[in-house]
Amino acid sequence: MSSVPGRFTGKVALVTGASRGIGFAVAERLVAEGAQVCITARKTEALEAAVETLGGKEHAMLVAGKGDDRTHHSAAVAAAVDVYGRLDVLVNNTGINPAYGPMIEQDLVAARKVFDVNVIGVVGWIKAAYDGWLRANGGAIVNIASIAGTGPAPGLGYYAASKAALIQMTQQFAFELAPNVRVNAVAPAVIKTQFARALYEGREESVAAGYALGRLGVPHDVAGAVAFFASSDADWVTGQTLIIDGGVSLMRGVG
Repeated sequence: MSSVPGRFTGKVALVTGASRGIGFAVAERLVAEGAQVCITARKTEALEAAVETLGGKEHAMLVAGKGDDRTHHSAAVAAAVDVYGRLDVLVNNTGINPAYGPMIEQDLVAARKVFDVNVIGVVGWIKAAYDGWLRANGGAIVNIASIAGTGPAPGLGYYAASKAALIQMTQQFAFELAPNVRVNAVAPAVIKTQFARALYEGREESVAAGYALGRLGVPHDVAGAVAFFASSDADWVTGQTLIIDGGVSLMRGVG
């Protein structure tokens, strides 16, 4: 999907987990279409490099912090509004998956951390953005879920459950925040990022063979869909989750 020049001119977006991977690709796409962006992640140095790549302070700013820290949520929203004067779009990309294996065998501390960041953290971001700007002015929220949240996901149980919760929450918030705030989600399959590397590294060809389109996704495959949901092109779309999977769901039971 090619960028649409000027589609976000005069708009401001906050993208979480945006120092690399999907979050950075989303920020890059929004800037290419005219937006100014506030990006967040834990590490200041990585964010500084991302801001430079995005074109510097005229186009992007950063606020470092933890995804499950409500103080960080409020500070980032306030900073974006203070520097750029508004906040039109929130993209919830921050997510973690520190555990792998059967759910029954996982440490509950790790399970709680997954939900604190992937679910409760998203609620915190939405509340901060809503209280800080969106309640009075309207806007759009896009949540980055996962195809893992649509069914059983071997080895990824708590992560999958957290993304299933996020998909449901997308509908719930879409209902509760209408008509002034639209809330949608995307649910990617395996995207070639550092976060997902363990799912394909050393066997990418064999993994990609299970996809109808013959390849794994890349971050920009997700960014285009996020930009659509965030834009006025989707003004009559809310509560939806778009699966972005290269056709892997078509291949279940084939062969």
